Amino acid sequence: MASSHSSSPVPQGSSSDVFIKKEVDPTKHIRPVQSLPDVCPKEPTGDSHSLCVAPSLVTDQHKWTIYHSKVNLPAALNDPRLAKRESDFFTKTWGLDFVDTEVIPSFYLPQISKEHFTVYQQEISQREKIHERCKNICPPKDTFDRTLLHSHDKSRTDLEQVPKIFMKPDFALDDSLTFNSVLPWSHFNTAGGKGSRDAASSKLLQEKLSHYLDIVEVNIAHQISLRSEAFFHAMTSQHELQDYLKKTSQAVKMLRDKIAQIDKVMCEGSLHILRLALSRNNCVKVYNKLKLMATVHQTQPTVQVLLSASEFVGALDLISTTQEVLQQELQGIHSFRHLGSQLCELEKLIDKMMIAEFSTYCHSDLNRPLEDDCQILEEEKLVSLIFGLLKQRKLNFLEIYSEEMIITAKNIIKQCVINKVSQIEELDPDAGMKLADQMRMLNFPQWFDLLKDIFFKFTVFLQRVKATLNIIHNVVLSVLDKNQRTRELEEISQQKNAAKDNSLDTEVAYLIQEGIFVSDAFSENELTPITIDTTSQRNASPNSEPCSSDSVSEPECTTDSSSSKEQTSSSATPGGVDIMVNEDMKLTDLELGKLANNIQELLYSASDICHDRAVKFLMSRAKDGFLEKLNSTEFITLSRLMETFILDTEQICGRKSMSLLGALQNQANKFVNRFHEERKTKLSLLLDNERWKQADVPAEFQDLVDSLSDGKIALPEKKSGVTEERKPAEVLIVEGQQYAVVGTVLLLIRIILEYCQCVDNIPSVTTDMLTRLSDLLKYFNSRSCQLVLGAGALQVVGLKTITTKNLALSSRCLQLIVHYIPVIRAHFEARLHPKQYSMLRHFDHITKDYHDHIAEISAKLVAIMDSLFDKLLSKYEVKAPVPSACFRNICKQMTKMHEAIIDLLPEEQTQMLFLRINASYKFHLKKQLSHLNVINDGGPQNGLVTADVAFYTGNLRALKGLKDLVLNMAEIWEQKR
Repeated sequence: MASSHSSSPVPQGSSSDVFIKKEVDPTKHIRPVQSLPDVCPKEPTGDSHSLCVAPSLVTDQHKWTIYHSKVNLPAALNDPRLAKRESDFFTKTWGLDFVDTEVIPSFYLPQISKEHFTVYQQEISQREKIHERCKNICPPKDTFDRTLLHSHDKSRTDLEQVPKIFMKPDFALDDSLTFNSVLPWSHFNTAGGKGSRDAASSKLLQEKLSHYLDIVEVNIAHQISLRSEAFFHAMTSQHELQDYLKKTSQAVKMLRDKIAQIDKVMCEGSLHILRLALSRNNCVKVYNKLKLMATVHQTQPTVQVLLSASEFVGALDLISTTQEVLQQELQGIHSFRHLGSQLCELEKLIDKMMIAEFSTYCHSDLNRPLEDDCQILEEEKLVSLIFGLLKQRKLNFLEIYSEEMIITAKNIIKQCVINKVSQIEELDPDAGMKLADQMRMLNFPQWFDLLKDIFFKFTVFLQRVKATLNIIHNVVLSVLDKNQRTRELEEISQQKNAAKDNSLDTEVAYLIQEGIFVSDAFSENELTPITIDTTSQRNASPNSEPCSSDSVSEPECTTDSSSSKEQTSSSATPGGVDIMVNEDMKLTDLELGKLANNIQELLYSASDICHDRAVKFLMSRAKDGFLEKLNSTEFITLSRLMETFILDTEQICGRKSMSLLGALQNQANKFVNRFHEERKTKLSLLLDNERWKQADVPAEFQDLVDSLSDGKIALPEKKSGVTEERKPAEVLIVEGQQYAVVGTVLLLIRIILEYCQCVDNIPSVTTDMLTRLSDLLKYFNSRSCQLVLGAGALQVVGLKTITTKNLALSSRCLQLIVHYIPVIRAHFEARLHPKQYSMLRHFDHITKDYHDHIAEISAKLVAIMDSLFDKLLSKYEVKAPVPSACFRNICKQMTKMHEAIIDLLPEEQTQMLFLRINASYKFHLKKQLSHLNVINDGGPQNGLVTADVAFYTGNLRALKGLKDLVLNMAEIWEQKR
């Protein structure tokens, strides 16, 4: 169906004429070329100039060719939806896939404005003037144009006669409305006697339609006649195209012949050599692959051989290497499809075997005879087992060793008890008694020897455990050190790789500059080791000769090295065994550090286990109160043995265990309580039976005091053999001073020394002993005060009265204790921690109490004489005879008083005491003279009083030790002057 739009007549003027008449509007953009779907085979295109030029592969490879075409030419020309058609040919059919859309202008094309044509217009202006001049000279040739215009108007007038329905794009007779409009039914209805008229109407309709058809055909013929030149041009272009294709075919044929000759002469031999080299390399790879497969095939038998020799580390390394080879180099080999799972199961079996072997080794090592001098049993086997367990991340092997240590510690005690009980003839092993009951029947020397044997074997046991754990610790540290060095090497390697990448960029630039194919250069460099420098890579080229026959071994060596990647480093243990550290130990530094700490904690745990077992052994023996019944010597011996064992274990393990120390402290506290109660009870009995008379001092007590004077606070050792019998002395000499004491004080001094010596023997009870000794000294002070000053001895001992001699003797005993309190304080201070110095205040309080007690005794002696003076002087009368009876009695009592205390108290104290007594005498004498109104008037009474006082003064100065006593008797008259 022809379009209703008719083509405009073809102008016959020149192109310049057209340009002048129709000026391009610079504000309008040129319509972009539309991209149409590729719906036809690719066809070659070209212009007349390109047909005359011989083809060139070098110049044409970047030019546009027919293969870049994406448009079907008939579809582009025959699209009925275009509002305007170009003056073209091939308009037989229209394409259905064409879509007329506006394409967005490209951002890469400049916006063309009128200013862009300014230069062109200036250049063409001269030509335009010449054209206009010629146009005015020559007559216009518009006859043909008027003819064409007239024909065009006539065709438009004829086409207007055709109804518009026929010009619709969707015209179709199968539509009922369209059919009824074109062929009305009224023209075909013959009913009603109107047949002749209807027939005429039908004939008229047929002629009308035929007329429409003629009009259309005439217009089509007219359009074809107008485009006859286009048809001839198309035919001419077809011939030219065929000539161009013929020349192109000939050029291609010639080029192929030349390429074939070049290939035969220059490339075929070289390519054949390259193919042979490639085949040879492939054969070598296949050979190496088969060789590797044969090696992998022998993995399981080799693992069995290694396991039979207990080479667990070697077996695990072989399995790991084989699995790596299977995953990397032999992946996809059908014959090895089950080998990976088999190796995994074998690896699990090795894990179980290693754990069982390690358990067996622990049992054998810890339960072998303790008399064996070898510290470590099969050190190489231990190192191999530890490496295998670390490689498999089986870090719970320390728990196995810990459990075995507990069992061994129990067995050591049990075996020691069995051996000791079997040596005692009094005990029958077959009596049916339990082993613990038989052990309790041992006396202290036998039980002490048993405990010493247990401690000795525990010490040897800990030394063995320490040696074994040191080996394990060294293995762990060697692996940790290897990890750190590997990490440092990786950092260095990364730095080198970064530098290599920079050099590789430089190499790529060089290869591009030299015109070498970079892919070929890289593929060739892949066969060389990484350490080849850039100079050797630069000399590599695709035309380089293949490797010689010696290079066949290089891939083989590479395969072997890849299949055995067990690079190890060695270090030595203290026993001299070289430790081979594998690189595939995948434990982190945190895990290895934690494992090393656990090893040290296990050594501490071994010490705690031995101490706990020893505590249980002690508690089992202490059930019947055996330990509490020990005397001081036995307990001190036991305490020293336990302290020695505690120090030995601390030196071995590096940490003091507290369980045995706590048990020793508990027993020491019980011992201190019993020790103190025994001494306190003994002192109480001595005081209750003391008659407060001066006792003789045996020579051993004098020696004891002499040793204290030398600064040695300890009980003198009993001399063996025959010793000279020395008579006891009347007094105790302490640093040149004589002390008259009672027997209780002598024993008290010995008891005090026992406390001090116990502190030396058991330092852990120093504070308790200080408290107990303070309590003992306070008890002696209070009890002696009750018995003497409080006259309790009258009822307890049955004394008739408390004499001045008893009082003086009590005072002197207290003074002796006070003399030794600083010595005792210094002894305890040297053994106390500085933080415990506050406890020494007890001695200060005791010293004060003792001084107060001594002062009370002195006051009591003065009070006795004071009451006597008051009684006698109250009856004094100033009359003859001289001296009076009162003064004679006073002098007699003073003489008795002096005789009672002169041998007990030192001279200075005696003088001070009599000064106080004399002051009391003067007071009562003044009081009586004042009562009698006797004054210093020189009368007879004054003379009598003076004579009595002179008698008293002379008698007092005649006493021993009072000769230099100053007595100012004139004071009695001061108030009467």
